[in-house]
Amino acid sequence: MQLNSIKDAFERVVKKQKLSSSRSQEVIHQVGHEIEQALTQILSAQDPSVPVDKNSILTELRLKLSAVGPVQKLEGSHKELNLNLSKYTKLLERSLNPDISKAYRDVDFDYHIVNQLIANHLYRQGLFDLGDGLVDEAGEPEITIVKSQFTVMHQLLEAMKVKNLEPALSWIRANREQLNHNGLNLELKLHKLQFLEILRTSPANRRAAVTYAQTHLGPFASAASPHKGEVMKLMGCLMYAGRLDVSPYSEFSSPTHWAKAMEDLTGQFCSLLGQSYNSPLSMTMAAGFEGLPTLLKLANVMAAKKQEWQAMKQLPVPVELGKEFQFHSIFVCPVSRDQGSDENPPMLMPCLHVLCKQSIMKLSKSSTRTFKCPYCPAEASVAQCRQLHF
Repeated sequence: MQLNSIKDAFERVVKKQKLSSSRSQEVIHQVGHEIEQALTQILSAQDPSVPVDKNSILTELRLKLSAVGPVQKLEGSHKELNLNLSKYTKLLERSLNPDISKAYRDVDFDYHIVNQLIANHLYRQGLFDLGDGLVDEAGEPEITIVKSQFTVMHQLLEAMKVKNLEPALSWIRANREQLNHNGLNLELKLHKLQFLEILRTSPANRRAAVTYAQTHLGPFASAASPHKGEVMKLMGCLMYAGRLDVSPYSEFSSPTHWAKAMEDLTGQFCSLLGQSYNSPLSMTMAAGFEGLPTLLKLANVMAAKKQEWQAMKQLPVPVELGKEFQFHSIFVCPVSRDQGSDENPPMLMPCLHVLCKQSIMKLSKSSTRTFKCPYCPAEASVAQCRQLHF
Protein backbone atom coordinates (compact mmCIF):
# COMPACT_ATOMS: atom_id res chain seq x y z
CA MET A 1 0.00 0.00 0.00
CA GLN A 2 1.28 3.50 -0.84
CA LEU A 3 0.80 4.81 2.70
CA ASN A 4 3.01 2.03 4.07
CA SER A 5 5.86 2.96 1.71
CA ILE A 6 5.46 6.62 2.69
CA LYS A 7 5.54 5.67 6.35
CA ASP A 8 8.70 3.57 5.87
CA ALA A 9 10.42 6.40 3.98
CA PHE A 10 9.47 8.88 6.70
CA GLU A 11 10.85 6.60 9.40
CA ARG A 12 14.13 6.35 7.47
CA VAL A 13 14.34 10.15 7.32
CA VAL A 14 13.66 10.39 11.06
CA LYS A 15 16.34 7.78 11.76
CA LYS A 16 18.90 9.61 9.59
CA GLN A 17 17.97 12.92 11.22
CA LYS A 18 18.57 11.52 14.71
CA LEU A 19 21.87 9.96 13.59
CA SER A 20 22.96 13.21 11.92
CA SER A 21 22.05 15.20 15.01
CA SER A 22 23.97 12.81 17.25
CA ARG A 23 27.08 12.95 15.05
CA SER A 24 26.89 16.74 14.84
CA GLN A 25 26.66 17.06 18.61
CA GLU A 26 29.63 14.72 18.98
CA VAL A 27 31.77 16.75 16.54
CA ILE A 28 30.78 20.03 18.19
CA HIS A 29 31.65 18.57 21.58
CA GLN A 30 35.08 17.45 20.33
CA VAL A 31 35.86 20.82 18.79
CA GLY A 32 34.68 22.66 21.93
CA HIS A 33 36.78 20.38 24.11
CA GLU A 34 39.96 21.04 22.12
CA ILE A 35 39.37 24.80 22.13
CA GLU A 36 38.73 24.80 25.89
CA GLN A 37 41.99 22.90 26.48
CA ALA A 38 43.97 25.37 24.38
CA LEU A 39 42.33 28.31 26.15
CA THR A 40 43.13 26.75 29.53
CA GLN A 41 46.82 26.42 28.56
CA ILE A 42 46.97 30.07 27.50
CA LEU A 43 45.35 31.30 30.72
CA SER A 44 47.16 28.93 33.08
CA ALA A 45 50.58 30.67 33.07
CA GLN A 46 51.28 31.57 36.72
CA ASP A 47 54.56 33.43 36.25
CA PRO A 48 54.00 36.59 34.21
CA SER A 49 57.77 36.84 33.67
CA VAL A 50 57.67 33.59 31.67
CA PRO A 51 55.99 34.30 28.33
CA VAL A 52 53.41 31.80 27.01
CA ASP A 53 54.07 30.48 23.54
CA LYS A 54 50.60 31.16 22.17
CA ASN A 55 51.63 30.40 18.64
CA SER A 56 52.70 26.86 19.48
CA ILE A 57 49.45 26.30 21.42
CA LEU A 58 47.37 27.54 18.48
CA THR A 59 49.43 25.48 16.05
CA GLU A 60 48.81 22.39 18.15
CA LEU A 61 45.09 23.27 18.28
CA ARG A 62 44.97 23.50 14.46
CA LEU A 63 46.57 20.07 14.17
CA LYS A 64 44.09 18.54 16.62
CA LEU A 65 41.11 20.13 14.87
CA SER A 66 42.45 18.93 11.54
CA ALA A 67 42.65 15.41 12.96
CA VAL A 68 39.05 15.67 14.17
CA GLY A 69 37.93 16.79 10.68
CA PRO A 70 34.72 18.56 11.79
CA VAL A 71 33.81 19.94 8.37
CA GLN A 72 34.11 16.56 6.63
CA LYS A 73 32.13 14.77 9.36
CA LEU A 74 29.37 17.36 9.38
CA GLU A 75 29.18 17.39 5.59
CA GLY A 76 29.01 13.58 5.46
CA SER A 77 26.18 13.21 7.98
CA HIS A 78 24.18 16.07 6.45
CA LYS A 79 24.69 14.68 2.96
CA GLU A 80 23.13 11.34 4.00
CA LEU A 81 20.22 13.16 5.64
CA ASN A 82 19.59 15.37 2.60
CA LEU A 83 19.73 12.35 0.28
CA ASN A 84 17.02 10.53 2.26
CA LEU A 85 14.98 13.71 2.58
CA SER A 86 15.15 14.25 -1.18
CA LYS A 87 13.98 10.67 -1.81
CA TYR A 88 11.11 11.18 0.63
CA THR A 89 9.85 14.36 -1.04
CA LYS A 90 10.01 12.68 -4.46
CA LEU A 91 8.04 9.72 -3.09
CA LEU A 92 5.41 12.13 -1.75
CA GLU A 93 5.12 13.80 -5.14
CA ARG A 94 4.67 10.44 -6.86
CA SER A 95 2.28 8.95 -4.33
CA LEU A 96 0.16 11.91 -3.27
CA ASN A 97 -1.53 13.80 -6.04
CA PRO A 98 -2.02 17.39 -4.84
CA ASP A 99 -4.63 18.07 -7.53
CA ILE A 100 -7.64 16.12 -6.26
CA SER A 101 -9.99 18.21 -8.41
CA LYS A 102 -9.58 15.59 -11.15
CA ALA A 103 -11.77 13.26 -9.12
CA TYR A 104 -14.52 15.85 -8.76
CA ARG A 105 -17.84 15.22 -10.42
CA ASP A 106 -20.16 18.11 -11.11
CA VAL A 107 -23.19 16.98 -9.13
CA ASP A 108 -26.29 19.02 -8.38
CA PHE A 109 -26.31 19.09 -4.58
CA ASP A 110 -29.34 19.89 -2.49
CA TYR A 111 -27.74 22.65 -0.44
CA HIS A 112 -30.51 22.45 2.13
CA ILE A 113 -29.49 18.85 2.89
CA VAL A 114 -25.78 19.77 2.89
CA ASN A 115 -26.42 22.58 5.38
CA GLN A 116 -28.40 20.19 7.55
CA LEU A 117 -25.58 17.63 7.48
CA ILE A 118 -22.94 20.18 8.51
CA ALA A 119 -25.06 21.76 11.23
CA ASN A 120 -26.05 18.32 12.52
CA HIS A 121 -22.38 17.35 12.70
CA LEU A 122 -21.41 20.52 14.59
CA TYR A 123 -24.23 20.11 17.12
CA ARG A 124 -23.42 16.41 17.51
CA GLN A 125 -19.82 17.33 18.36
CA GLY A 126 -20.97 19.93 20.89
CA LEU A 127 -19.79 22.87 18.76
CA PHE A 128 -22.99 24.80 19.33
CA ASP A 129 -21.63 28.29 18.57
CA LEU A 130 -20.33 27.17 15.17
CA GLY A 131 -23.60 25.39 14.45
CA ASP A 132 -25.58 28.52 15.33
CA GLY A 133 -23.38 30.60 13.03
CA LEU A 134 -23.99 28.23 10.12
CA VAL A 135 -27.74 28.10 10.77
CA ASP A 136 -27.96 31.91 10.86
CA GLU A 137 -25.93 32.43 7.68
CA ALA A 138 -27.59 29.60 5.73
CA GLY A 139 -31.09 30.46 6.92
CA GLU A 140 -31.94 27.00 8.28
CA PRO A 141 -33.90 27.78 11.48
CA GLU A 142 -35.58 24.37 11.67
CA ILE A 143 -32.22 22.73 12.47
CA THR A 144 -32.31 24.35 15.92
CA ILE A 145 -34.57 21.47 17.01
CA VAL A 146 -31.58 19.17 16.56
CA LYS A 147 -29.47 21.55 18.64
CA SER A 148 -31.81 21.30 21.64
CA GLN A 149 -31.70 17.50 21.43
CA PHE A 150 -27.92 17.29 21.25
CA THR A 151 -27.62 19.88 24.01
CA VAL A 152 -29.33 17.39 26.33
CA MET A 153 -26.96 14.63 25.18
CA HIS A 154 -23.86 16.70 25.91
CA GLN A 155 -25.23 17.69 29.31
CA LEU A 156 -25.49 13.98 30.14
CA LEU A 157 -21.98 13.30 28.85
CA GLU A 158 -20.46 16.26 30.72
CA ALA A 159 -22.03 15.00 33.93
CA MET A 160 -20.57 11.53 33.31
CA LYS A 161 -17.11 13.04 32.88
CA VAL A 162 -17.22 14.13 36.52
CA LYS A 163 -18.65 10.74 37.62
CA ASN A 164 -22.20 12.07 38.00
CA LEU A 165 -24.49 9.38 36.60
CA GLU A 166 -27.84 10.59 37.93
CA PRO A 167 -28.75 12.72 34.84
CA ALA A 168 -28.02 9.78 32.50
CA LEU A 169 -29.98 7.36 34.68
CA SER A 170 -32.91 9.79 34.84
CA TRP A 171 -32.88 10.05 31.04
CA ILE A 172 -32.95 6.24 30.72
CA ARG A 173 -35.84 5.96 33.15
CA ALA A 174 -37.78 8.63 31.27
CA ASN A 175 -37.25 6.87 27.93
CA ARG A 176 -37.27 3.24 29.06
CA GLU A 177 -40.24 2.27 26.91
CA GLN A 178 -38.65 3.68 23.76
CA LEU A 179 -35.22 2.23 24.36
CA ASN A 180 -34.51 -1.23 23.01
CA HIS A 181 -32.91 -4.15 24.81
CA ASN A 182 -29.52 -2.45 24.68
CA GLY A 183 -31.00 0.35 26.73
CA LEU A 184 -31.50 -2.07 29.61
CA ASN A 185 -27.89 -3.17 29.28
CA LEU A 186 -26.80 0.47 29.44
CA GLU A 187 -28.86 1.01 32.58
CA LEU A 188 -27.08 -1.95 34.22
CA LYS A 189 -23.69 -0.57 33.14
CA LEU A 190 -24.43 2.80 34.70
CA HIS A 191 -25.70 1.29 37.97
CA LYS A 192 -22.61 -0.92 38.02
CA LEU A 193 -20.34 2.11 37.62
CA GLN A 194 -22.20 3.97 40.37
CA PHE A 195 -21.93 0.97 42.71
CA LEU A 196 -18.17 0.70 42.06
CA GLU A 197 -17.75 4.45 42.52
CA ILE A 198 -19.35 4.19 45.97
CA LEU A 199 -16.89 1.43 46.88
CA ARG A 200 -13.99 3.52 45.59
CA THR A 201 -14.86 6.83 47.24
CA SER A 202 -16.34 5.42 50.49
CA PRO A 203 -14.57 2.10 51.18
CA ALA A 204 -15.50 2.27 54.88
CA ASN A 205 -19.21 2.69 54.12
CA ARG A 206 -19.98 -0.68 52.58
CA ARG A 207 -23.52 -0.43 53.83
CA ALA A 208 -24.20 2.39 51.33
CA ALA A 209 -22.94 0.18 48.52
CA VAL A 210 -25.09 -2.74 49.67
CA THR A 211 -28.16 -0.51 49.87
CA TYR A 212 -27.51 0.82 46.38
CA ALA A 213 -27.07 -2.71 45.03
CA GLN A 214 -30.31 -3.93 46.65
CA THR A 215 -32.24 -1.01 45.19
CA HIS A 216 -30.81 -0.76 41.69
CA LEU A 217 -28.98 -4.02 40.90
CA GLY A 218 -31.54 -6.33 42.44
CA PRO A 219 -33.86 -6.34 39.37
CA PHE A 220 -30.94 -7.58 37.26
CA ALA A 221 -30.13 -10.48 39.62
CA SER A 222 -33.30 -12.53 39.25
CA ALA A 223 -32.96 -16.21 38.39
CA ALA A 224 -34.19 -15.63 34.85
CA SER A 225 -31.95 -12.62 34.23
CA PRO A 226 -28.99 -13.11 31.87
CA HIS A 227 -27.07 -10.60 34.02
CA LYS A 228 -27.27 -12.59 37.25
CA GLY A 229 -23.63 -13.78 37.02
CA GLU A 230 -22.33 -10.26 36.49
CA VAL A 231 -24.28 -8.95 39.49
CA MET A 232 -22.88 -11.78 41.65
CA LYS A 233 -19.35 -10.74 40.67
CA LEU A 234 -20.16 -7.18 41.70
CA MET A 235 -21.20 -8.45 45.12
CA GLY A 236 -17.78 -10.05 45.43
CA CYS A 237 -16.25 -6.59 45.06
CA LEU A 238 -17.64 -5.70 48.50
CA MET A 239 -14.82 -7.78 50.03
CA TYR A 240 -12.21 -5.57 48.38
CA ALA A 241 -13.59 -2.07 48.97
CA GLY A 242 -10.78 0.49 48.59
CA ARG A 243 -8.39 -2.01 46.97
CA LEU A 244 -10.36 -3.23 44.01
CA ASP A 245 -7.45 -2.64 41.59
CA VAL A 246 -5.41 -5.42 43.29
CA SER A 247 -8.32 -7.82 43.71
CA PRO A 248 -9.60 -10.75 41.60
CA TYR A 249 -12.18 -8.26 40.28
CA SER A 250 -9.61 -5.68 39.12
CA GLU A 251 -11.14 -5.59 35.61
CA PHE A 252 -14.06 -3.64 37.08
CA SER A 253 -11.70 -0.79 38.05
CA SER A 254 -10.56 -0.07 34.49
CA PRO A 255 -11.31 3.55 33.42
CA THR A 256 -12.25 2.22 29.97
CA HIS A 257 -15.64 1.20 31.40
CA TRP A 258 -16.53 4.87 31.77
CA ALA A 259 -15.49 5.68 28.22
CA LYS A 260 -17.45 2.68 26.90
CA ALA A 261 -20.54 3.72 28.88
CA MET A 262 -20.34 7.20 27.36
CA GLU A 263 -20.10 5.68 23.88
CA ASP A 264 -23.09 3.45 24.59
CA LEU A 265 -25.10 6.40 25.87
CA THR A 266 -24.26 8.39 22.72
CA GLY A 267 -25.36 5.46 20.57
CA GLN A 268 -28.65 5.02 22.45
CA PHE A 269 -29.37 8.74 22.40
CA CYS A 270 -28.77 8.98 18.64
CA SER A 271 -30.84 5.86 18.06
CA LEU A 272 -33.72 7.41 19.97
CA LEU A 273 -33.46 10.47 17.70
CA GLY A 274 -33.56 8.22 14.64
CA GLN A 275 -29.95 9.06 13.79
CA SER A 276 -26.91 6.90 13.21
CA TYR A 277 -24.23 6.51 15.87
CA ASN A 278 -21.57 8.08 13.63
CA SER A 279 -21.98 11.49 12.08
CA PRO A 280 -23.25 11.17 8.48
CA LEU A 281 -20.88 13.95 7.46
CA SER A 282 -17.88 12.15 9.00
CA MET A 283 -18.80 8.86 7.34
CA THR A 284 -19.32 10.52 3.96
CA MET A 285 -15.95 12.28 4.11
CA ALA A 286 -14.18 9.14 5.35
CA ALA A 287 -15.63 7.12 2.47
CA GLY A 288 -14.52 9.83 0.05
CA PHE A 289 -10.98 9.80 1.42
CA GLU A 290 -10.80 6.02 1.07
CA GLY A 291 -12.11 6.02 -2.47
CA LEU A 292 -10.11 9.05 -3.64
CA PRO A 293 -6.97 7.15 -4.83
CA THR A 294 -9.08 4.89 -7.06
CA LEU A 295 -10.98 7.86 -8.49
CA LEU A 296 -7.76 9.76 -9.22
CA LYS A 297 -6.27 6.76 -11.03
CA LEU A 298 -9.47 6.35 -13.02
CA ALA A 299 -9.47 10.03 -13.98
CA ASN A 300 -5.87 9.80 -15.23
CA VAL A 301 -6.53 6.61 -17.22
CA MET A 302 -9.66 8.00 -18.81
CA ALA A 303 -7.90 11.28 -19.65
CA ALA A 304 -5.16 9.33 -21.44
CA LYS A 305 -7.86 7.59 -23.48
CA LYS A 306 -9.51 10.96 -24.16
CA GLN A 307 -12.75 9.83 -22.54
CA GLU A 308 -14.82 11.93 -20.19
CA TRP A 309 -15.37 9.70 -17.16
CA GLN A 310 -17.48 12.31 -15.41
CA ALA A 311 -20.20 11.85 -18.05
CA MET A 312 -20.57 8.16 -17.17
CA LYS A 313 -23.67 7.17 -15.23
CA GLN A 314 -21.70 4.62 -13.21
CA LEU A 315 -18.03 3.98 -12.56
CA PRO A 316 -16.34 1.37 -14.76
CA VAL A 317 -14.35 0.03 -11.79
CA PRO A 318 -15.43 -0.87 -8.24
CA VAL A 319 -14.41 1.42 -5.38
CA GLU A 320 -13.54 -0.85 -2.48
CA LEU A 321 -14.65 0.47 0.90
CA GLY A 322 -14.27 -1.08 4.33
CA LYS A 323 -16.97 -2.94 6.23
CA GLU A 324 -17.62 0.13 8.35
CA PHE A 325 -19.23 1.71 5.28
CA GLN A 326 -21.61 -1.19 4.64
CA PHE A 327 -24.97 -0.42 6.19
CA HIS A 328 -27.54 -2.53 4.31
CA SER A 329 -27.69 -6.19 3.32
CA ILE A 330 -28.60 -5.45 -0.29
CA PHE A 331 -27.19 -7.27 -3.29
CA VAL A 332 -26.99 -5.65 -6.72
CA CYS A 333 -26.26 -7.98 -9.62
CA PRO A 334 -22.99 -6.93 -11.31
CA VAL A 335 -24.35 -8.06 -14.70
CA SER A 336 -27.91 -6.73 -14.84
CA ARG A 337 -27.41 -4.00 -12.19
CA ASP A 338 -30.74 -5.07 -10.71
CA GLN A 339 -31.23 -5.20 -6.97
CA GLY A 340 -31.81 -8.67 -5.56
CA SER A 341 -35.34 -9.57 -4.46
CA ASP A 342 -37.41 -12.59 -3.45
CA GLU A 343 -38.28 -13.17 -7.11
CA ASN A 344 -34.73 -12.50 -8.29
CA PRO A 345 -32.46 -13.66 -5.44
CA PRO A 346 -28.66 -13.68 -5.45
CA MET A 347 -27.13 -17.04 -6.48
CA LEU A 348 -23.68 -18.32 -5.54
CA MET A 349 -21.84 -20.08 -8.37
CA PRO A 350 -19.23 -22.84 -7.83
CA CYS A 351 -16.45 -20.30 -8.52
CA LEU A 352 -17.82 -18.23 -5.58
CA HIS A 353 -18.94 -15.33 -7.76
CA VAL A 354 -22.50 -14.14 -7.25
CA LEU A 355 -25.14 -13.14 -9.80
CA CYS A 356 -28.88 -12.66 -9.64
CA LYS A 357 -31.05 -15.61 -10.67
CA GLN A 358 -32.41 -13.88 -13.78
CA SER A 359 -28.88 -13.21 -15.05
CA ILE A 360 -27.96 -16.85 -14.52
CA MET A 361 -31.08 -17.99 -16.38
CA LYS A 362 -30.21 -15.75 -19.31
CA LEU A 363 -26.61 -16.98 -19.44
CA SER A 364 -27.76 -20.61 -19.28
CA LYS A 365 -30.52 -20.12 -21.86
CA SER A 366 -33.16 -21.05 -19.27
CA SER A 367 -31.10 -23.93 -17.80
CA THR A 368 -30.57 -25.61 -21.18
CA ARG A 369 -26.78 -25.47 -21.08
CA THR A 370 -23.76 -24.73 -18.94
CA PHE A 371 -22.47 -21.18 -18.97
CA LYS A 372 -19.21 -19.36 -18.34
CA CYS A 373 -18.85 -17.03 -15.38
CA PRO A 374 -18.61 -13.41 -16.57
CA TYR A 375 -15.73 -12.79 -14.16
CA CYS A 376 -13.55 -15.89 -14.43
CA PRO A 377 -12.97 -18.86 -16.81
CA ALA A 378 -15.04 -21.27 -14.68
CA GLU A 379 -18.14 -22.91 -16.12
CA ALA A 380 -21.26 -23.80 -14.17
CA SER A 381 -24.78 -25.11 -14.53
CA VAL A 382 -27.92 -23.79 -12.89
CA ALA A 383 -28.10 -26.93 -10.73
CA GLN A 384 -24.70 -26.10 -9.23
CA CYS A 385 -25.78 -22.59 -8.14
CA ARG A 386 -27.06 -22.01 -4.62
CA GLN A 387 -29.29 -19.24 -3.39
CA LEU A 388 -27.76 -16.81 -0.89
CA HIS A 389 -29.67 -15.40 2.05
CA PHE A 390 -28.52 -12.09 3.55
